Amino acid sequence: MYECLNCGKEVEIEQVRERVRCPYCGYRILRKTRPESPVTVEAR
Repeated sequence: MYECLNCGKEVEIEQVRERVRCPYCGYRILRKTRPESPVTVEAR
């Protein structure tokens, strides 16, 4: 999932070989969203 930096809507992109644009506003810069909760790993 990606987020448009212009309109803020979430966009799903299957293949990135063509031009990447927001389907709602046409903006070209998208940011990959991160999971809400961080992954915790125990050290030994």
